[in-house]
Amino acid sequence: MNFALVNPIQVEYNYRPQSVAVGDFNNDTWMDIVVANRATNNIAVFFGYGNAGLSPTAVTYSTGTNSTPCMVAVGDFNNDGRLDLAVTNYGVNNVGIFLGAGNGAFGSQSTLSTGSSRPLWIYVADLNNDKAQDIIVANYGTQSISIFHGDGKGKFSNTITFFTGYDSIPMGITVGDFNNDKHMDIAIANSGTNNVGILLGNENGTFTSQNIFSTGYGSHPYSIATHDFNGDNFLDIVVANHGTHSVGVLLGNGNGSFSHSTIYSIGNSIPIAVVIGDMNNDNYMDLVVTNNGANDIAVLIGYGNGSFRSPTMYSTGSLSSVSVAITDFNNDVIPDIVVIHNETNAIGILLGYSKGFLNQIQYSTGTHPSTIAVGHFNNDTQLDMVIGNYGSNDVTVRLGYADGSFGNETIIPAGSGPQALVVGDFNNDAQSDIIVANYNDNT
Repeated sequence: MNFALVNPIQVEYNYRPQSVAVGDFNNDTWMDIVVANRATNNIAVFFGYGNAGLSPTAVTYSTGTNSTPCMVAVGDFNNDGRLDLAVTNYGVNNVGIFLGAGNGAFGSQSTLSTGSSRPLWIYVADLNNDKAQDIIVANYGTQSISIFHGDGKGKFSNTITFFTGYDSIPMGITVGDFNNDKHMDIAIANSGTNNVGILLGNENGTFTSQNIFSTGYGSHPYSIATHDFNGDNFLDIVVANHGTHSVGVLLGNGNGSFSHSTIYSIGNSIPIAVVIGDMNNDNYMDLVVTNNGANDIAVLIGYGNGSFRSPTMYSTGSLSSVSVAITDFNNDVIPDIVVIHNETNAIGILLGYSKGFLNQIQYSTGTHPSTIAVGHFNNDTQLDMVIGNYGSNDVTVRLGYADGSFGNETIIPAGSGPQALVVGDFNNDAQSDIIVANYNDNT
């Protein structure tokens, strides 16, 4: 298994992207991404167009003045088969709902109040088996979680709140049937009290009082996910332990309880988020962990028996990768990874290959590269790339080779401040052409 780090997509300076989620928002079979930008109070949608290409500019939707959006999630809240978005607005204590039109556009935001809770994390699931998606939110300010039951028509109930304990600082949520009673349960990563809290669901849609399972002294779990890692038909839990530089796996007993956490060290890296996927297509689930302070992410390959290989680290070029999602960007049936770098205001994509993730290969460009596209410029079946360089008023073309590398650069003058470009055969001569949009001279 290898990964190749695609040139990062730059989010506007100081937007402070905080969270990423994926989905095919315009129904073109290519995966798109949505990013929550906490500094500019909006969410941004980037459309995919194949071979891991993403639109160089995003369509943004305001989340409101001083909203400080922290996390975005994808669902279908009105059961119309079109993807919708939900975002936690930390600064104004609400959840924002954006209903999708199915063509990549979203309606104006409607909001659900969380009181004075300071919502951080959001999760979408059908908690009460009514075929309508519900929303669960972790509240930093009130040490609680909030549940909004959906009606399947895009509307939600008033909030139902569950206290997670004094100084618990709930940071993450996942949902599953942990006691095999066919009712959804909730698992919470309580960072302040170093434990996982379990709320078991009842037949009438209520939940039991929280049961807690330790993640270790000083572990401070920041993120949580669930899957059956050892094939016993009981759901297990994994947490990213920010405080102890580790990942913890708690194997489920099938009755709502869990074994003692097994710890996997991430070295000097500080885990922020963990997600689950079969990264090497062996039918066993693996772990992907984003890290702070070490310019890398960690991949832990699962053996299928509840244990994992020691982490393999892949360079990201950023000291702070705060959010991660797994999808197949280039439709090659091999999972890819998208990460948010809030330190460099960038989106990083690591393309999966059958032998793993390759470390980043860097190629020089002109000054202040602002946009990138791919195409067949010499008709040799290998994809080539073109980069628009905002600062040097030119574009750089590099021809691709069969081994995935690129040749020497060819520099072509452009107008003043090239900001966006597109590739196509505009005169029907079977040759790829390039159109450049120049910001400074409006050409």
